[in-house]
Amino acid sequence: MASLEFLQRQIHTAEELRAVVKMMKVLAAVNIHQYEHAVTSLAEYNHTIEMGLHIVLKSTHNDRSMNDTRASLTCCVGRCGVIIFGSDQGMCGQFNEQVSRHAIAEIEKLQIPPEQLAVFAVGSRIIPHLEIAGYKIEQNFAMPSSLAGITSMVQELLLHIATWRDRHQVGRILLFYNNLQSNTFYEPSQHQLLPLDRLWLQKIEKQEWRSRTIPTFTMPSDALISSLLRQYFFISLYRAFGESLASENASRLASMQVAEKNIEDRLSEFTNEFQQERQSAITGELLEIISGFELSRWN
Repeated sequence: MASLEFLQRQIHTAEELRAVVKMMKVLAAVNIHQYEHAVTSLAEYNHTIEMGLHIVLKSTHNDRSMNDTRASLTCCVGRCGVIIFGSDQGMCGQFNEQVSRHAIAEIEKLQIPPEQLAVFAVGSRIIPHLEIAGYKIEQNFAMPSSLAGITSMVQELLLHIATWRDRHQVGRILLFYNNLQSNTFYEPSQHQLLPLDRLWLQKIEKQEWRSRTIPTFTMPSDALISSLLRQYFFISLYRAFGESLASENASRLASMQVAEKNIEDRLSEFTNEFQQERQSAITGELLEIISGFELSRWN
């Protein structure tokens, strides 16, 4: 009977674990949808920013001061800052390993001297993978745990980026993060935040305006373009956070699906073993009763 009690406890534990895993699957799926929707909604916002940049760049094409501003924004001088987005939470499979491997491979291609490289990590669980590869983390930031926390984290990161540029001569900033491809699949990607892509600016300037009425502006052009670029940086960082968090939950969903399958298999084994043990116990009890009956007949 002790064996039956042990199997009953194992079955109960497996059923509780299965319930927890199912709940985590539901939460991961909901989170994926939220972050994916947030990233998708940035497209229209980004289009508005690009239209604003088009007007300013078009109107100031021959402005010497604006040309100097463009040159400073598209020129790469100073150290290279690398921001790598990982996770603060576990149970997300190979999420941190994949983005760290990709980032390390791309950094090595750039052949940047160690003294010219500054590595910043978002999420504590990615740090060991980078340190094992020999990279020193200059600063670590917490990964938001919800959609509501992304905005404040982006604002904080923008303040730090301004400080890095002014005080630490960081002129180039690269973002590495996982990019969601489907509910259970993601792949590492990268984005150059600074310097701005000269071809991208030229493309924005040369694109056709869709209506006959061309907007105008009254504020100083350098102040306006600075404001628009701050919004562009905000969008880029917000997208990196959103994509990374969506990918983290996709990885967690895939891990939970594997865990659920393993629990189901184990639960099936426990159930079959319990039924066999129970049948053996019942058979044993019946044999004892029959033996007792036969013994009483002979006596």
